Amino acid sequence: MIKVEWFYWLCGVLFLIVAGIRLRDRDDTKRFGSAAFWAILAFCFGYGTFVVNKTAPALVEGIAVLLVVVLAASGFPGHGSTDTTTDAEREKLSETFGNKLFVPALIIPIIAAVFAVAGMRDLSFGGNPLLETGMATIIGLGAASLIALVVAMIMFKVRSPIVAFKEGDRLLGHIGWAAILPQFLATLGTLFNNAGVGDAVGRVTSWILPSGSLFAAVCVYCIGMALFTLIMGNAFAAFPVMTGAVGWPLLIQHFDGNMAAIFAIGMLAGFCGTLCTPMAANFNLVPAALLELDDSYGPIKAQIPTAVPLLLCNILIMYLCCFPGGLL
Repeated sequence: MIKVEWFYWLCGVLFLIVAGIRLRDRDDTKRFGSAAFWAILAFCFGYGTFVVNKTAPALVEGIAVLLVVVLAASGFPGHGSTDTTTDAEREKLSETFGNKLFVPALIIPIIAAVFAVAGMRDLSFGGNPLLETGMATIIGLGAASLIALVVAMIMFKVRSPIVAFKEGDRLLGHIGWAAILPQFLATLGTLFNNAGVGDAVGRVTSWILPSGSLFAAVCVYCIGMALFTLIMGNAFAAFPVMTGAVGWPLLIQHFDGNMAAIFAIGMLAGFCGTLCTPMAANFNLVPAALLELDDSYGPIKAQIPTAVPLLLCNILIMYLCCFPGGLL
């Protein structure tokens, strides 16, 4: 059986190699702190397996995470000085390969989708499940990344994998601490849920909302999704909080709304918040860093005029179409 842990270990190996590359980069004034950041992160990916299996104390992992936070707050990791190609070389390669440059990137979602379908069909080999239960999509993403790497090396005639590692170091150098923000945001969503934030929001909402007002409930749900996403940077983390507080008890049970449509539109309302927050680093800060924009908040400023009208449209569509007597 293919386990998702194998790909977490590969991520740890990658971070460990990046730590080694950064440590050898004598032109990087932050090389020791940067190497420590990536090395500790690599340790977390490996040690976490034993914590999940309850064969090692979680305290050690917690201390490692705090060290990562301290290093990030201290300005690590740095950009480094590794550069695999010059601007002129990149332009020449772009002209040579054209749209073929996108082939490795397009391979990833296609193969990940194939694995997801395979997971739904519960494929087995020798009487045993082929993929770890419930992890088919993540396993597919890891396998697709490896296949895309091989394809890219063949297409672009790269003979040594060290080139890929150095390019990974360059990209991670530009992204910096934001590379680990998704993991922290996912943890924040779990903490919010376990702390009963959804229940607290539900009590406040029932006290504030006018009795029997469908439009007010829709507004609270959609705007709440956007606001919690602004805070947590991830609509998936905001979803259980607002759905447990407003979506399920009010919109579904009380007003008898269309569950699939309401939750889909609610997620889209949350994504309106994604467009407006630096907490969604993978959407907003990382592109600015990779494109080396002068204004790191430029993408957010450009997206706000779209996000606000889109949120209003989501509210109207949900109110008009998702309940008995509506347009649908």
